[in-house]
Order: sequence, then structure tokens, then C-alpha cells
Amino acid sequence: MKIRIYSIAKKQNNCDEFIKQIKQFGVIVEDICIFNANIQKAQKDSAISAKESYRAEFSKYLKNNVLNIALHPNGKEVSTFEFSNLLRDKNEITFFIGGAFGFDDVFLSKTTNISLSKLTFSHKIAKIVVFEQIFRALCIINNHPYHKE
Repeated sequence: MKIRIYSIAKKQNNCDEFIKQIKQFGVIVEDICIFNANIQKAQKDSAISAKESYRAEFSKYLKNNVLNIALHPNGKEVSTFEFSNLLRDKNEITFFIGGAFGFDDVFLSKTTNISLSKLTFSHKIAKIVVFEQIFRALCIINNHPYHKE
């Protein structure tokens, strides 16, 4: 299985420990941060421009026959077991964490949308939560004792 996590953010290294833990299950996980001059300018212009710039960057990475998941506050709330079932038997999964202004409806219509919580998280925290949930889901799938009910 290959998992890619794309985020509108400057490079962070706070998930390296989870990346190491996930590898034990034979899963390749990539943390890809995207932040460029176009995004920076768009974020200063308006929320609409920012969302359009996120879509322009992220759309390059949407693939057919891949589970494309956008993390969005209005997405479906799932339990850890439901989340593990989303990952089960997939060859490739792509996660998208939007920028400060979120996603536009056009992008969301092309993805499976899930919410990590009704709470609002910073990008750093959201990324840590999704990495931990990926690890936990893989533990469930592989009957590893990390996850306890």
C-alpha cells in the first residue's frame, strides 16, 4: 500500500516517528507539503482565490482508481474502525489537507470527504492526527495490539 498526504503548508518534520511506525506494515507513506508563491499571493488576495489556488495545486495529484480523501470539517465523521475499513484492501490512498481557507466545492466533489472532528485544528495538529489514525487503522487491520477498544 502507498499513502500520500498532501498539505498546503511549509515543510514540517513532526510526523517522522509515525512514518517509521507505519513502515512496519509494509506501507510506504509520503508527507508532501505544498506552499509556493501562487498560493501565498492568492491567500493575500481573497478566500476564493486561495481555494482556487489549492484546487489548482491539488488537482494534479487526484488519480482515478485511488481513494482520494479530503479532510474537511463538513465531511463525514467516522470512527477509528470505519476509518480502518476505508483503508482496508486499498493499494493507494491520497489524503489532502487544505490551506487556511479550506477547499472549494469543485475539489470536494472529486474526493471522499471526512472530518477528523467538529473541532478546528491547525495544520500541524491535523496532520499528526491523520498520521496517528493511519497507524491505528493499520494496527486494526493487522491485528496489532496498539489499538485498544
